[in-house]
Amino acid sequence: MFEARVLIVDDSAAMCALFSDILDRAKHVRVVGTARNAADARQLIADLKPNVITLDVEMPGMSGIEFLAEIMETNPVPVVMLSTLSQADSETSLRARELGAVECFPKPLHVTPEQFAKAMSQLARVVLAAAGTDVHTRKPHAAPKPAPFAWNGRLIAISAALGGIDALMTMLAHFPDDCPPTVICLHAEPNLADSFHTQLTTALPCHVRKAKNGAPLTQGTIHIAAHPDTHAVIEPGTPPRLRLMTRDPIDGARPSADLLFGSIARAGIPAVGVVLSGMGRDGARGLRLLREAGGATFVQDRRTAVVRETPEAVIALDAACQELPLVELGAAVLAACACVEGPPAA
Repeated sequence: MFEARVLIVDDSAAMCALFSDILDRAKHVRVVGTARNAADARQLIADLKPNVITLDVEMPGMSGIEFLAEIMETNPVPVVMLSTLSQADSETSLRARELGAVECFPKPLHVTPEQFAKAMSQLARVVLAAAGTDVHTRKPHAAPKPAPFAWNGRLIAISAALGGIDALMTMLAHFPDDCPPTVICLHAEPNLADSFHTQLTTALPCHVRKAKNGAPLTQGTIHIAAHPDTHAVIEPGTPPRLRLMTRDPIDGARPSADLLFGSIARAGIPAVGVVLSGMGRDGARGLRLLREAGGATFVQDRRTAVVRETPEAVIALDAACQELPLVELGAAVLAACACVEGPPAA
């Protein structure tokens, strides 16, 4: 069985001890060393050859962000950044993703024992998933200049989880100002999702909105459903509308991509569904329903996904019409929403 060999880099001895104890208890995860700063970590990386590093954002001397940039430039290793994920820290976390961090995980501070236990279990899963990432394939690509197109009436629904923010930035770079109405089901920490929304607002020519109950789905707008207390579904109409629902998580996910895709399939709304990098199975069953209802369905190629669990679940269910590398997804999805000849797709 594949094993995650972890080097923990944190200037707090207490945090190093805590994370070491938690991770060493997890299956298929072994802590090979700890370091208090970049200088110590640099030597341990050479000596111990870890296949994943947890790296604190704030450290004396060389910061975590500066050390991350060095790692990715000189000796790429999968890195999980650990931070408080405050609003200001979220901007730093987005920068860490741009530099090549697999994920940015919040330190479980000021939480209940139950919340702490859940967070630590999640961290172990993130570390194990990150250890299997091929960071050499995660290179930035020049964004194409979006071109206007004739819309055929199909909506776009996208599911993104662990590693998904990086994938979304690459995919959405193709979208023009008159893009098809798009709904994104995003699993991310609320502050990080807010910072991502702000980043997209300045980076894309179309409108980017946080999901709101009753919002009409019209051309030129992307809606991000990321609030952990609500699910997002789509109701038919002219135009269709976004509905937010407060109900229990579905298979541990809220918002649920399965519920989003399934609502589109049941309503018979012409749509394109996409599943990107993620951990777990959320989105696979819903995408299968959408394909069976006649929707065009895509999944990110497992070789280019930061975390392959969700794409693999999609492939196992034969839920995707096409599995494509990330750099091809944006153009392919827009092509599925563009008129070729004749009336809009039914």
